[in-house]
Amino acid sequence: MIEEGSPFPNFSLQDQDGNFVTQDDLKGQRTIVYFYPKDDTTGCTAEACGFRDAMPNFSGARVVGISPDGVKSHRKFVDKYSLNFTLLADVDHALSDALGIWVEKSMYGKTYMGVERSTFILDENANVVKIFRKVKPQGHAEEVLTALAVPA
Repeated sequence: MIEEGSPFPNFSLQDQDGNFVTQDDLKGQRTIVYFYPKDDTTGCTAEACGFRDAMPNFSGARVVGISPDGVKSHRKFVDKYSLNFTLLADVDHALSDALGIWVEKSMYGKTYMGVERSTFILDENANVVKIFRKVKPQGHAEEVLTALAVPA
């Protein structure tokens, strides 16, 4: 499991347009990387729209959302909710595994593997400076804004 102060793991994932994005692409400015379980579900939509609406306040920082959904699903999600940030497809959950957030979950008495909703704030060198685990989607963008305002 990754800790604050660690470099963000190497990865190469496709965005909603099919372009590959790597860890090196995150360098150069602060980045909020948030992981969510599934496109166009109630909690995930609330979280995504929270980040969308807060984007003007993330001065100097970019937002990247990541889920196990594919490129086409991400494209529909971006278009449906006018999302103004990049979504990446971690279809084989390799990055989620590397971060220790691909976990066993349970719902209605059934267990399954899925993403533990988590957010990572990275500095300009793609090092993790803050981790939010087991995130509640409503109000999370404001929580991240508050953390960004605190000097590291």
